Amino acid sequence: MAEKATILFVINSLAGGGAERVLTTILGASAPWRDRYDLHLALLDDEPRAYAVPEWITVTQLDARHRLGASIAQLRRLVGRLNPDIALAFLTRANVATAIAMAGRGRPWLISERVNTSAHLGSGAGAIAARSMVRFTYPRARHVIAVSDGVVDDLVQNFGVARDRVSAIANPVDHDAIAAQAAAPSPLAIDGDYVVAAGRLVPNKNFALLVDAFAASGLPHRLVIMGEGPERASLEAQIAARGLSDRVLLPGFVANPFAVLGRARLFAMPSNAEGFPNGLVEAMACGLPVVATNCASGPSEILADLPRESIVDARQVPAGALVPPNDIAAFASALREIASEPRRTAAADAARQRSLDYGVAEATERYWRRIDAALPPPRTSGSPASPYPLSSGIAR
Repeated sequence: MAEKATILFVINSLAGGGAERVLTTILGASAPWRDRYDLHLALLDDEPRAYAVPEWITVTQLDARHRLGASIAQLRRLVGRLNPDIALAFLTRANVATAIAMAGRGRPWLISERVNTSAHLGSGAGAIAARSMVRFTYPRARHVIAVSDGVVDDLVQNFGVARDRVSAIANPVDHDAIAAQAAAPSPLAIDGDYVVAAGRLVPNKNFALLVDAFAASGLPHRLVIMGEGPERASLEAQIAARGLSDRVLLPGFVANPFAVLGRARLFAMPSNAEGFPNGLVEAMACGLPVVATNCASGPSEILADLPRESIVDARQVPAGALVPPNDIAAFASALREIASEPRRTAAADAARQRSLDYGVAEATERYWRRIDAALPPPRTSGSPASPYPLSSGIAR
């Protein structure tokens, strides 16, 4: 009798973040596969969990404390105990740790790359080492699932991943869950109309540009930036220097951001780099028009259905506007244009309609097709594990 195949998912933690929400959304929609597979989830870091997983998934909590070496050692011990038929990892550190933990076991592993890898790793001595590990491990994965075509191109051009071993699956958006949460009372008391943004307060999100563009726009609205991170002190100083302390709010991590999004007038995304901007599509699902930078990767594919390189200047799109990264004047002008009626209402309608293309069921099925295609032949009771050669082509 064939045994159930064991599937191991790996991620750094389930602390608040887009990749964490995507993984838990996919797992929550995976009930049709629970009778065929024994599903496990490994969390590398012991952090408070912002998202839940179904009770029929076995969760193993590790405690690597954000360190790659500890992640590898602890995950390798877990892999030795579980002997999974296949592993699928999310986020760069988890991807590298999974590659090493699965090495030499004759079982395939897959990677889900959530960011534009070149932009995410940056530059400097630490980045050189990180890039080397990615170049060594990623091409050896059975398959790499990227979040956008831009990320696919980056992996092929800069990290040696074969084109036929990587494909794009856009992040899923749970419209029913978003609608229910958006209808709940807002956790923030905000007087009047407001522009909203969301994300970790880190340099790549470039909220400093948004503060300057908002100041230059002349809009009478307030600005709400949801999220937490190391740039808080710098942003607070910038906001005070612009005389905006009474109009720009930094509420930190908001447990129900959709109740805030659902009451906003406009969503702003000033990022220098993205993998696939979850927050952008989720805001669109809330019926918000958007102003976004044409950064790598994802915004141009979502908003204009075009490669990033084909758009060289500020451009209005049905759901709002795309502007060049780091262009304060263009971003300020776009904020004014999209906030005005009747443009705002038309863009809001287009945004909601476009967001419907990113459904949960389709994304979940595409992930499972990739897992099914990579699985080795089923094991039978009493027989040794089937040999299955590793494919050729290893914080966040």
